[in-house]
This record gives sequence, structure tokens and C-alpha cells, in this order.
Amino acid sequence: MRVLIVGAGIGGLTAALSLHAVGVEAVVIDSVRDLRPLGVGINLLPHATGELSELGLADRLAALGVATAEVVHLDRFGNEIWREPRGLAAGHRWPQYSVHRGELQVMLLAAVRERLGPDAVRTGLRFVDATQDRDGVRARVLDRDRDVTVDFEADLLVGADGLHSAVRAHLHPGEGPPRGSGIRMWRGVAVAERFLSGSSMLFAGSNHAAKFVAYPISPTPRPDNRTLVNWVAEVRMPEAAAETADWNRTGRLADVLPFYEGWQCAGVDVGGLIASTEHILEYPMVDRDPLPHWTSGRITLLGDAAHPMYPIGSNGGSQTIIDARVLAAELARADDPAEAALAYESARLAPVNEIVLANRDMPMDRILRTVAERAPTGFTHIEDVLTPDELAALSTAYTRTSTIR
Repeated sequence: MRVLIVGAGIGGLTAALSLHAVGVEAVVIDSVRDLRPLGVGINLLPHATGELSELGLADRLAALGVATAEVVHLDRFGNEIWREPRGLAAGHRWPQYSVHRGELQVMLLAAVRERLGPDAVRTGLRFVDATQDRDGVRARVLDRDRDVTVDFEADLLVGADGLHSAVRAHLHPGEGPPRGSGIRMWRGVAVAERFLSGSSMLFAGSNHAAKFVAYPISPTPRPDNRTLVNWVAEVRMPEAAAETADWNRTGRLADVLPFYEGWQCAGVDVGGLIASTEHILEYPMVDRDPLPHWTSGRITLLGDAAHPMYPIGSNGGSQTIIDARVLAAELARADDPAEAALAYESARLAPVNEIVLANRDMPMDRILRTVAERAPTGFTHIEDVLTPDELAALSTAYTRTSTIR
């Protein structure tokens, strides 16, 4: 059996490793000419790190990421609303990791080339379209260096090519641009003082107006006790256009800094952290409506190509990794690749579509908005602001979107 994977991101590379582990040959193609460690931070939930550990990547992952110990929610003045343990501290078998997305991709790429060979990942090849019959699938691909089209034949074609997936567009033409949330995001990484436990995720404010998220992504502090911190700024801006969703778009300091000047949260000078960032990225928070199916015969989708979602609950990368593992398991069990693809879809489509819709609901941010409305200048004790039931709902809201698999 031979599988062609379109997209050399986290999902495509994990799929290649997983297929190799069960004896299925895989080739990965990507439209970019040079796979570089781009992007910012990403969180992997324990069930996803467990899957990578089963692929023999536990030590490499531990060397890259910070084992997240807790999540702490504050108001914009730095007053604590709620905190809860994460990963090993919460009793899970595997850690929850905060890691640089680009470094994670490079780690997976190195593992693919070590195990599958140097030609297992081929760049500069852009998917155009595909045809299939009872015997296989043929993908037509543009070789960008030679400006010619070439054909790849396989038993199964997997679209793991992200939010703007060409394979998804082939299966579902006319879908249109991503769906916007009305929230504009700025992201970056910068060296800063360690805060809270040193392995904490910090949330401040709410998506009703402005929210700020920060967490360390370097496992070893520097001699001056500073570390590399990933930050995310989310501002409600209904005019934000979803069609400008380009993950590598450069953002401007002058556009984001005014929303956060003066914020001091858990020892973090939020404005100072943003201002010290060398390269800021900007894009809208988007997703797509859930699909009724990912699979058509010998073609299927995986990861963001199948189910792009709002970045809530650390689910994007985590669910992508699980997709890859389930697909490989179904291919290992089945004689017919098309039947395996349908079995994979049957196992994954409903639970992941549930997460996509749950992330739109944002119950946690409704509660955080309540805090801002009831205590607009801050508070001393959160119990004076929220009822016990409202406090309990915070934990329930997070659990709802972080434990589905």
C-alpha cells in the first residue's frame, strides 16, 4: 500500500511516521520549496503527546517543550480569577507541552527523513487535482521549480494541507473563504522574565474586548532566569476580514500595543513583552463550517484541512496528531484503502466537529466577560464577583473542549 500525503505540517509528518510504523509506505509533498521553522507557540494536550511518545518521540519532545503545570486566569488588572493544574500535575499519564510550532515541525521532519529516507518529503510540489478509480488515485502536481505538472500514483491520497487546503477545495468546490469570529489576533515570541511557576499558561482579560495569553516555550531557563515566551493578543474587531487569514502575515506593533499598554499581570509587563518582540504575526481568528464528510473514495482529509477550529483548549495540533494516528491504525487493519479511509472518518468526524462548534460557543469567555462587567476596576476576592456555580463552570468549559479525542 502506498499513501501520498499533501502537506508537510504537523499532521502530514505525523501521518507519515504513523504509517511507516504500521508498514505502510508514505510520501509527503509540500508546495513550499524550503521547510523552515516558522510560526510561534503551540500546545499539545496529554493524549496527543502520548501518541507522539508511542512513535518513539518522547525524549525529543521533552527536549523541545515546556511541560505545562497549570493554567491561570486573571482579569486585566492581574487579579486572579481561577487556576487549575494541567498535564502531569492534573494526574494525566503524559505531559501537556508548550512548544514552538516550527521546532516541533522540524523535529517531526527529521524523524520522517531518518525512518522513511531522505526522499520521503519532497518540496516545491503543489497539488492541482486528482482522479481515481477502483485501482488507485492519481494526483496531478505542479513542480514549481520546473514549472511542469507531474503525476503521483497512490492507493490513498491524504489532504493535510491546512486551512486553505487545495485537496479540500477539490472535494468540496465552491466552499468559499474561512468563517471569521470577529476577533483579530496578534502573536509573537520574546525573551522575558519567568512568571508564576515557570511552567504556567497565563490568560488575562476576555474576548469581549481584549484578551492576552502567554506561556513559556523554552524548557531550559537562561542564566539570567529569562526564558522564551509565546504570547497571543486577541481583540474583538468585528470588521476583521476572514479572507486575510495568512499565518505568516507581519503585524504592526502600533496596531496591537494600544490595547495592552499598562497591563501588569502576574509579573508580566504585557505592553513591554509585546514591544520587545522582533517579529509580530497578525491574522483573524477563523474556522470553517463542519463538513458532512472528509472522504471521497481514495481521497481523505486530515487536521486543519478537515476541521480548522478556533485556537481554544489547545485542540488544533492535538486533534491533528490523533487524526494521523487513527488513520494509520485503520489502514493497518484494512485491505481496502477506501474502506480504511471511511472507517477513519467514522471514528473522527463527529467528535472533532463537536469541538469546532464548541469552540465557537466560548462559554469560558462569557464568564470572564461577566467578571469584567461586575468588577470593571478589579477586585480583591473572586468569590465576591462570581458565584460558586459560575466558578465551577470555568473548569467545565475548559474540560469540554480539552478532553475530547
